Amino acid sequence: MEDEMTATEETELFGDDFNTTSSIDVPELMIDQVIGQEHAVEVVKKAASQRRHVMMIGTPGTGKSMLAKAMAELLPKEELEDIMTYPNLEDNNNPKIREVPAGKGREIVLAHKMEARKKAQSRNMMMMFLVLGIVMYSFYVGQLLWGIIAAIMILMLTRQFMPKEELMIPKLIVSNYQKEQAPYIDATGTHAGALLGDVRHDPFQSGGLETPAHDRVESGDIHKSHKGVLFIDEINTLRLESQQSLLTALQENEYAITGQSERSSGALVKTEPVPCDFIMVAAGNLDAVEKMHPALRSRIKGYGYEVFMRDSMEDTLENRKSLVRFVAQEVVRDGHIPPFDKGAVKEVIRESRRRAGRKGHLTLKFRDLGGLVRVAGDIAHSENAEITTATHVLAAKKIARSIEQQLADSYLERRKDYQLFDKLGAAVGRVNGLAVMGGDSGIVLPIMAEVTPTQSSAGGHVIATGMLKDIAKEAVQNVSAVIKKVTGEDISNHDIHIQFIGTYEGVEGDSASISIATAVISALENIPIDQTVAMTGSLSVRGDVLPIGGATYKIEAAAQAGIKKVIIPKSNEADVLIEDYYKDKVEIIPVTTIAEVIEHSLVGEDKAGIVEKLKNMSDKKIDLAARSKNIAGSDDV
Repeated sequence: MEDEMTATEETELFGDDFNTTSSIDVPELMIDQVIGQEHAVEVVKKAASQRRHVMMIGTPGTGKSMLAKAMAELLPKEELEDIMTYPNLEDNNNPKIREVPAGKGREIVLAHKMEARKKAQSRNMMMMFLVLGIVMYSFYVGQLLWGIIAAIMILMLTRQFMPKEELMIPKLIVSNYQKEQAPYIDATGTHAGALLGDVRHDPFQSGGLETPAHDRVESGDIHKSHKGVLFIDEINTLRLESQQSLLTALQENEYAITGQSERSSGALVKTEPVPCDFIMVAAGNLDAVEKMHPALRSRIKGYGYEVFMRDSMEDTLENRKSLVRFVAQEVVRDGHIPPFDKGAVKEVIRESRRRAGRKGHLTLKFRDLGGLVRVAGDIAHSENAEITTATHVLAAKKIARSIEQQLADSYLERRKDYQLFDKLGAAVGRVNGLAVMGGDSGIVLPIMAEVTPTQSSAGGHVIATGMLKDIAKEAVQNVSAVIKKVTGEDISNHDIHIQFIGTYEGVEGDSASISIATAVISALENIPIDQTVAMTGSLSVRGDVLPIGGATYKIEAAAQAGIKKVIIPKSNEADVLIEDYYKDKVEIIPVTTIAEVIEHSLVGEDKAGIVEKLKNMSDKKIDLAARSKNIAGSDDV
């Protein structure tokens, strides 16, 4: 089920001069650092050159944000602009907008501030001489008190009615000063004000203390990404109103800023349209497509590209070389961890194969795999090691375990303490099923079955409990068809009770199908099940054992629980890549039909009849398939 790397393969992978990942050249452009998403890279390059929008759908951690950042690197820097707001003398609540080349906005604002400072200094100097003159004259004529009062009155009137030069200074709301590349703005999870812009509330709206409207304008992410890239992950989480406004910005390439709160004085202010000519990269999981504003998705689809991000790639020599470069990139990007040697890189590649969960593939969930690289590097750094070795990577696997893995261990310990599952002896109607929690950890899932005479005049029922979800419920119904064939009994006079033990979080999927079938057949025929066996596999209505996901994690969970044998679908045999620690602790039994499952799981002489009946069903199925093939062949002749 596993194939170790030969010396020749190792030489082809690393070359003759490889010592550590420090000898690997890391591409300068981020687009060239993307691994395993060739189609997405091609789309991003085309979208950048033609300024098209892109929607990326796929599993988290497959490189969506990295591709969006890479697109920003490909856009021309020469087109960048600064955006400023100016006071509108005709309508204070409608500030004017001006675009200038990148870096000029800062110069203009500084020039206005300098000019305002000079005017204010000149005015203050004149007022100082005037006040001193009045005070000196009043002192000369013997009316000093009235002179002081007059000076104070003049100062107050001047403050109230004299022009204030600082109020006329424009505000720089989008600055690209000294930017080396087009802006990349991550607007994931932002509220309406941060995304679309806002106008701050002014508590002092009169009396000479108010802040001018143009100075309270704040640009949104759509404006800051002008001439650049706006990235929004989980776009379906945006409110529909924000999605509608985003659609308007995409269509018009400009969007006026107004106050987002109706109770704020900013709601009275609305600027002239503010430029927002950005490329939008929307991202999300598959459910994002269903919950997106249909008009927004239509806009992206009609004026851009939709890309599905792969979560695995074929396990080839070239792709393994890419993984070597991935490790080198993560070391360089982190900047604090030592380089990896051959053994460490080989262990990372092996873990990539494990996490792919699919034979002949490597995972593309590089965010999680990068976490393993960094933890291994941290361990090496804490030991003052100059090189990260395979020992550090193996230690990192134990430390960098997901919440689901830690929770699965907790469940396992609790179930051991309270004997929720057995690992010795035999029992009727009780089977050790297996399940996956969180995608990267397995748990033992005890299932019990009992058959009772029905009390209903409408006939027997299949009753399943344990917070089953839709697919799991359908799987139970499919299993009932197999049971009817196997037993040959009229089960309409019986109620079949199936209980999933300890499934507080619910059960979804059909990978417990063979476990359910085995438990029910055991209960119907009163034949015990070997409790040293655990099993996982889907089941067709004709008794074929079908592939499931997470085979590796399920086998490791069974081994950790002390179970000696695990039955899995034959089609999953090549997917299994368990840790060396578990290899001698568990026997893996691949099967193709329910007959083989029963043969390996039931105990006692009484099982022979059931097994024989199931094998006859399989033989008939094969014979029918052969006849159909012969008939098809004669028709061709």
